[in-house]
Amino acid sequence: MPVPAVHHPDYTFALPPRHPFPMEKFRVLREQLQAFDDDLAWHSPDPIAVEQLAGIHTRSYLDSLLGGTLDRAAQRRSGFEWSDALVRRVRLETGGTLLAARLALEHGLALNAAGGTHHAHADFASGYCLLNDLAVAVRVLLDEGAVSRVLVLDLDVHQGDGTARLLADEPRAFTCSFHAASNFPGRKANSDLDVPLAKGMEDEAYLAELERRLPALLEALQPDLVIYDAGVDVHADDRLGHLSISDQGLLRRDQRVIQRVRSRGVPLAGVIGGGYDRDTEALAARHALLFSAAIIYG
Repeated sequence: MPVPAVHHPDYTFALPPRHPFPMEKFRVLREQLQAFDDDLAWHSPDPIAVEQLAGIHTRSYLDSLLGGTLDRAAQRRSGFEWSDALVRRVRLETGGTLLAARLALEHGLALNAAGGTHHAHADFASGYCLLNDLAVAVRVLLDEGAVSRVLVLDLDVHQGDGTARLLADEPRAFTCSFHAASNFPGRKANSDLDVPLAKGMEDEAYLAELERRLPALLEALQPDLVIYDAGVDVHADDRLGHLSISDQGLLRRDQRVIQRVRSRGVPLAGVIGGGYDRDTEALAARHALLFSAAIIYG
């Protein structure tokens, strides 16, 4: 059966020339994935509802973000200048992760061709993350009773500090972050499990650490759902990463995560996470490896 996948054309909008965030990667990724359209069943998300956001983010922050009254300092911290297109994009992205989670619960496996905005906090944006799609999806599904235990497995090169803090007091959610110890954010949060990795770590050591931790974690938690942040900024050529993982290492990582989770009968919803190479085609191809891994497993 085709793997459910989520995308919306408005995941991409125009940024000023030479803006450091690679916004075009979402468009290019969807174009590259056309080669796999027989193996992917595409779904389009709706913008996340404000009431669903309010389960994670403060009303004052949402009013400022959605109403366009974020001050200049808050905009700089987010990494973006405010616009209607930006707000629409982040609401669609968050809705996309929630939709992918719902599809995973129905079909066993689903992917969002965006998402992983793990630096967004309750009342402020940070590091290109304005709404925390991971925490919002967890909160909505727990509140609905769709799940009773969720594992957020974050393999982005940066620690998921926002997600860790937002879910710290939720015993039904477990946050696990594998990240470069020396990288952003400078002041780390406390995930339920943090695995700081040495600068320059290569494929075999990285995969061995993942294999040492993941099976035992799944056995101990017995989650109803895994939300997997498959950031590719762990890649050796990523300009914001401090690790040295190859393309083949990324594919092996994603295959291993999907296989370990799905072999236990646990649904998995994947998001693409971070990636910041200026070569947009190469960057999108790295993100596409998550979809390849899902298709191979399926």
